[in-house]
Amino acid sequence: MPNDFNKQIIEEFRANAGVVGGPFQGATLVLLTTTGAKSGKRSTSPVMYMEDGDRYIVIASNAGADQHPAWYHNLRATPQATAEIGTETFEVKADFIEGEERDQLYARMVEIAPGFAEYEAKTTRRIPVVALHRA
Repeated sequence: MPNDFNKQIIEEFRANAGVVGGPFQGATLVLLTTTGAKSGKRSTSPVMYMEDGDRYIVIASNAGADQHPAWYHNLRATPQATAEIGTETFEVKADFIEGEERDQLYARMVEIAPGFAEYEAKTTRRIPVVALHRA
C-alpha cells in the first residue's frame, strides 16, 4: 500500500491523464507497478523518468535516503513490471545500468531535474539507474 503522499499523486495522475501538480508539476512521471520482493504483492510508485531512445530511465534516488526505494528491490527480484505514462499502460522489463553509462544517464537527469544532484550529495550509497524497456 503506497503512503498517503504517493497515493494522492497516483490518484491525481490517473484522474488527469498523467499530469500532476504540486512538487511534481511539469515533471515526467511514470507509475511503476512492481511485484513485492518479499510479499509478492503488486504495488505502484510514482517515479520521475526521462526518455533515452526507446527506453525509459528511472533513478532509484529515494530522495537521497541511505537505502534504495522498495520499487528498486522489487525490480531486482522481478524485473518485469507495469508502467503507466499518460493514459497508456504497458509492460516493461528492467535493465540495471552500471559504470560510465550509469554516470552519463545520471548526469542527464541532473540537467533535467537538479534535485537529483542534491539526492546524490545526501547519501554515501551509489544511486542506481534503471532502464525500462517495453516488453
